[in-house]
Amino acid sequence: MPGLLDAITHENDPSSQLASVHYFTSPVQPALATRGLLSKQAQDVYIRALKAGDVTVHWGRHRLDHRKAPRFISRNTPASRQDQVDIWHLEEKETDVRIGIAMYRLAATQYWRSTSENPIEQLVLVSGDTDMTPALEAIRCDFPQLRIGIILPHRQGAERTPPGSLKNNANWVRRYVSNDELALHQFPDRVHTRKKPADKPGYW
Repeated sequence: MPGLLDAITHENDPSSQLASVHYFTSPVQPALATRGLLSKQAQDVYIRALKAGDVTVHWGRHRLDHRKAPRFISRNTPASRQDQVDIWHLEEKETDVRIGIAMYRLAATQYWRSTSENPIEQLVLVSGDTDMTPALEAIRCDFPQLRIGIILPHRQGAERTPPGSLKNNANWVRRYVSNDELALHQFPDRVHTRKKPADKPGYW
């Protein structure tokens, strides 16, 4: 991941240097994951590989609630509140808030640094979630000297139009990650860590 982000930001500005990478996620719920416990184990391996590359990992959480939702019959049949079924609703919590707070705190910390301490000049968000708009607006207002870049996490060929609320608060937007970039910046099959090596799962 650090290599991929470094390559994309360097493409936008050849003088840029990667200062730090922060990764935000929530623990996999084995009971609801496609591969069960294997999915949780794979996430643990990936996190250890990220940490070995000096990536800072931030954890959110999942919440599973009982809810009711309109029954799906067909795409041609409108949803109806009079015909509902019981469902389990899985929702990731706190991640967006943690990203926004982390970006703002980083911007504030850099603002108070002296020039001799090499303060950062740019924040890059890898997300297409418009929930991040208020944080970006606050950063642009309070710290106008900072550039903001956005990388939409879409594969080449599946790129989408950037949401206007994000685009309007960014100095530049990358709409996709190319297949060549993904292939070039994969982790090796084994990443050495301070403890047990992180070995790539066979199905990845």
